[in-house]
Amino acid sequence: MTGAAHAVLALGSNLGDRWALLRAAVRQLDDLLGVTACSPVYETAPVGGPQQDDYLNAIVLAAPASARELLTAARAVEERARRTRTVRWGPRTLDVDVIAVGALRSDDPEILIPHPRAHLRAFVCVPWLDVDPEATLPGHGRVADLVARMTDAGELVGLRRIAGRLRDCAPAGETGEGGASA
Repeated sequence: MTGAAHAVLALGSNLGDRWALLRAAVRQLDDLLGVTACSPVYETAPVGGPQQDDYLNAIVLAAPASARELLTAARAVEERARRTRTVRWGPRTLDVDVIAVGALRSDDPEILIPHPRAHLRAFVCVPWLDVDPEATLPGHGRVADLVARMTDAGELVGLRRIAGRLRDCAPAGETGEGGASA
């Protein structure tokens, strides 16, 4: 890797036991990549796609790796959660998206880095800011500025922070207390 501090991965689930699926994903990503931080969990309405239940979303920071290694880890974790890909943007047990890895860029159609829609997604940017207040999304600037624009535009309506933790990896500046851990 070229000096990246960490990989940024977004997790989402809206089928089955969403908390259990996210906790299992964090454990598995830790085994595969090494998780260094977990954001708080947010509940959000789905974006695009068919009518479906709300999602639980979170961000994890992991050790930097190549685009291919990150994609392989993300797909392995989704497969363990019995993720199916039948409807684009449809409901899913687990979604693991690679958002960014420092300044790394990948134009591989299977793994675009940075994620092409991350700058538009409050459920990505808000939890990312929780774990990395100095975060920058290549091509789009500081994540804090993206969140400020989303706030001004009213795009954070419906984004609800949920009590509890995915495991004992607290956001920057917080202790590991409170909520259940995996």
